[in-house]
Amino acid sequence: MTPHRLAIVFGCFLAAILAATGWASLQVPIFETPRELVTHPWFIATLVDAYLAFTAFWLWAAYKLRTWPARIAWLLAIYLTGNMAMAVFVLWQVWTLPRDAGLDALLTRRA
Repeated sequence: MTPHRLAIVFGCFLAAILAATGWASLQVPIFETPRELVTHPWFIATLVDAYLAFTAFWLWAAYKLRTWPARIAWLLAIYLTGNMAMAVFVLWQVWTLPRDAGLDALLTRRA
C-alpha cells in the first residue's frame, strides 16, 4: 500500500470518527455520561488500553517531529481527541510526502 492510498484509509477513519462523535454528542453530552458506565471495570480497562495506544502512537509522532513544543502540542491533541488527532497527523505526514514516496518515507524521520 502506498502512503497516498493510506491517506484514503485514514481520511475514511477520520470521517467515521467525526460522524460517530457528532451523533453521540447530539444524543448525550459527554459530561452527562452515567456514573454506572464510567465506573464499570470494562470502561476503565478500555480507557487504559486506549491511552496506552495513544501514547505508543505519540512516541512515533514525537520521533517524526523536530521540536518539543510541537511534540507537546500533538500529545495534548492526541490525549484530548484520540484517534481524530491521530488520523489528522497521518494525513498531514502523507500530504508532505513526495508523490512517489514509499511507506518507509512515511514511517521514518525526514532530514
